[in-house]
Amino acid sequence: MRGVTDDARPQDAPLLDELMPWSVAPLRFGRSWIVAPDARTLRTRWDRLVAAEGAEREALFRPSRARTPASAVASLPGQRTGTVRFAREAGPCPAPVRVACGPFDERWLLPDHRLIDTARPELWRVAGEPQLFAVEQGYVPGAAGPALLVTAALPEGRSPAGRPGRIRPLFRRPGGHEPNLAPGLLDFLGQRYGQGAGALDWLAWTVAAARPSPAGCRVPLPAGPEAWTAGTALGRDLLDVQLRGALSGTKPRLPGGRRPYVRAAVPARPTTMAYDSEDEALVLDGGRISPVPAEAWEFRVGGVRVLEQWFGHRTAPAEPGSLEAIGPAAWPQEWTSELLDLITVLALLGAREPERAAFAARAAEDAADGAKALRAAGVLPPPARARRPASVLDHREEGPEGQFVLL
Repeated sequence: MRGVTDDARPQDAPLLDELMPWSVAPLRFGRSWIVAPDARTLRTRWDRLVAAEGAEREALFRPSRARTPASAVASLPGQRTGTVRFAREAGPCPAPVRVACGPFDERWLLPDHRLIDTARPELWRVAGEPQLFAVEQGYVPGAAGPALLVTAALPEGRSPAGRPGRIRPLFRRPGGHEPNLAPGLLDFLGQRYGQGAGALDWLAWTVAAARPSPAGCRVPLPAGPEAWTAGTALGRDLLDVQLRGALSGTKPRLPGGRRPYVRAAVPARPTTMAYDSEDEALVLDGGRISPVPAEAWEFRVGGVRVLEQWFGHRTAPAEPGSLEAIGPAAWPQEWTSELLDLITVLALLGAREPERAAFAARAAEDAADGAKALRAAGVLPPPARARRPASVLDHREEGPEGQFVLL
């Protein structure tokens, strides 16, 4: 098979930006203490902050140009948090929510708009089952790994290297209504391949076939139904692993009865992570987990090893006296459980990454008049309205100081 560059056959591979027109830039938290790997830590940090007053509260808060304790801010859609200026806040901690802070790294966030520099309220309005978010990774020339990842948790949207990507919700409205697709795309696919196509079929194909380019992900369309069927089947398998078995209802497991176990307990405060390839073991100081397939250790997104970044986010030193320095006294058992699950997910995806990459390359080579056919059918270019968020007026949203926003 001849090689295919990232920009191969651009006339036959429309941009994902055209096919899933509504996208949102990454969130910008503005202060790292509002995110933590465990919810208890966030509650402790909140209690410490609201117990402080005046200059001490402001210093702990870490003001930015977008947010200070005196900022007047509306609540986030779907979140019941205070809207008084934070300088006067004395109430209990809001319930933390799970967010995706990079590839395969779900952590907890204080969902308080007064604490987040750029929260992207339009995403919060459409979050919740059955919503899925396709996160287009920032382009890194020659970087290994998939260009598109999918999560059910609200994503931050930045690549492991810190490059801004794009967040593309699968649906434009809550409850799985109105797919975020170019109008007419699903009808076009059904006619072209002789079978019904839904939003999840499209997402599965995209996960299998999308390729990175400097302009964004390109998604080739095959000439016949056989390739479409094969791609959607492969994509559904990959999606199910990324979503931890949410599609199949079965938690991902390694084949052959292999399952990573803790062979030596993780120490209270591990500082290093290494890989013993001979024993297929992940070594955390004196702790030891095995078997860990090489595919899990080597799995990268945007050129960054996922396991190392996951570990670094939980062990990086923080400034003494800061809210970031408040955390568990020792490595929690739930972190070990999450690490075991992550190893399984990465091993399964890593084992199939050569298959996915080869399929995407073949799809790019074999694509036939995709962009031209979409334009002839009137699917492309998408109308301007498809690039804007839908009007979601299902509930009132509280504005600053308890006033309700007029939508």
